Amino acid sequence: MALNSPLQDDSIHQAPLEIVSKLLSENTNLTTQDHESIIVAIAPLLENNHPPPDLCEFFCKHCRERPRSMVVIEVFTPVVQRILKHNMDFGKCPRLRLFTQEYILALNELNAGMEVVKKFIHSMHGPTGQCPHPRVLPNLVAVCLAAIYSCYEEFINSRDNSPSLKEIRNGCQQQCDRKPNLPLRLLHTSPDLVSQEATLSESRLKSVIVTSNEIHVEVERNNTANQKMTANVGNDSEPNLIDCLMVSPTCSTMSIELSAQADRILGCYVEILKMLSDYDDWRPALASLLQPIPFPKEALAHEKFTKELKYVIQRFAEDPRQEVHSCLLSVRAGKDGWFQLYSPGGVACDDDGELFASMVHILMGSCYKTKKFLLSLAENKLGPCMLLALRGNQTMVEILCLMLEYNIIDNNDTQLQIISTLESTDVGKRMYEQLCDRQRELKELQRKGGPTRLTLPSKSTDADLARLLSSGSFGNLENLSLAFTNVTSACAEHLIKLPSLKQLNLWSTQFGDAGLRLLSEHLTMLQVLNLCETPVTDAGLLALSSMKSLCSLNMNSTKLSADTYEDLKAKLPNLKEVDVRYTEAW
Repeated sequence: MALNSPLQDDSIHQAPLEIVSKLLSENTNLTTQDHESIIVAIAPLLENNHPPPDLCEFFCKHCRERPRSMVVIEVFTPVVQRILKHNMDFGKCPRLRLFTQEYILALNELNAGMEVVKKFIHSMHGPTGQCPHPRVLPNLVAVCLAAIYSCYEEFINSRDNSPSLKEIRNGCQQQCDRKPNLPLRLLHTSPDLVSQEATLSESRLKSVIVTSNEIHVEVERNNTANQKMTANVGNDSEPNLIDCLMVSPTCSTMSIELSAQADRILGCYVEILKMLSDYDDWRPALASLLQPIPFPKEALAHEKFTKELKYVIQRFAEDPRQEVHSCLLSVRAGKDGWFQLYSPGGVACDDDGELFASMVHILMGSCYKTKKFLLSLAENKLGPCMLLALRGNQTMVEILCLMLEYNIIDNNDTQLQIISTLESTDVGKRMYEQLCDRQRELKELQRKGGPTRLTLPSKSTDADLARLLSSGSFGNLENLSLAFTNVTSACAEHLIKLPSLKQLNLWSTQFGDAGLRLLSEHLTMLQVLNLCETPVTDAGLLALSSMKSLCSLNMNSTKLSADTYEDLKAKLPNLKEVDVRYTEAW
């Protein structure tokens, strides 16, 4: 009757589902055959309606008890597909999420296992390069995160008041400095709740042994649960792009043992995250969702989990899109990001820095080739950088050369050590010789003399500018006009070598955000800057706040926003002339 009624109302189909749900809750002695008959009977009602909560529990039970039933494939598949495509908030409908979790686990129990799950994920994405359903990815990620958390829930509950990752880290660091042979135990109780209470009352706690090559730290719950194990992490200082985990490289992660069932669930849902990261159109959103590291600290201290998740992080590090690989860094200052966790000394690093080198390479190739980024590496990861350079890693060789070129390293002994490292490999020796050549050219370029004003002909390129600046001394150059030329952000590396430059005209060029960031770090004495009709955006314009000497700034016909304009006005005290016509701030 509900299916044939001409009336169009949600309650027409929802009411029968509620009735069936109530009857099922009142009749708990039904056979498995009865269960399947009921599911098949109500299947047409589920084509355009989500199952109510009690019915979801019934479906979950069926998935757990009969994962190989044909009902799971034939009836539940379209129901779960509809949930993933149309659900807006699992927080309001948690049982829909639980049903989706159990359905995926049931698929994983089939003979083909993960191949069936992979086909299901592909069916949710669709055959084209762009998934037409924007809710599918967030819903799948929510299901994965909840399932992964459930794997550690018993372990977490058995160790209430457990130390945080930072406490574990700082404890390891402190013990590394003092007593290298002290045993480490992160205590947890029996998984049985009744025996757990008895065990707690008698203070006989089961231990999880955490071992390492040289370092063992004991965290006794009755002694240290309320202790603050803190270290100087620079929370009150100027935040860097990289706030690295100051973990001793010899400290290994906690030895966490999961039950066989939890281990299977963990493996299934980490594999799904890997599958999601393989889709180009899903990767930006996935990186953004995972940037805050939405996993329990026990998962991050679990070697198996971090080793499997490494594939996802590697996919982010290989993606040339800035919106993807920028998510490797922490979401805010003082909080760890994937870059920190998988860098040498981080709790998840297991490859001597190979992934770290990949992350640095992609970040340096986009918009993080800055003094601030290099300074942070020099302060926190200089040792790993030198070790990788010694092994011939070209990215790290380039990093060390840039540290020397930008005068990042003040200590003479450290500079000599870097030079020795560079000269120990063929690629390092070649790049160091090129650096020395550039330094000689730079001294010649910055030698006093030459014109004070210079205008390049229209249509000039980056190569033309480089050729011109290499032809003589420009130590007196104060005014440079590149208006209506074809220069790009690539010429910024030549512009920053002009020590006396005070006025720069980039009107109608292809100079972008990356070049603007570089200028803002090196040409802090610039007084006049013309960016009219350039492709710069807020991302680059915000960097101008460090140019405290700016008196005149032309941002006519750029992608300047009103908020960025207000921010610049507040941070540039000497700014007197501003042109923001044909922008949002106009």
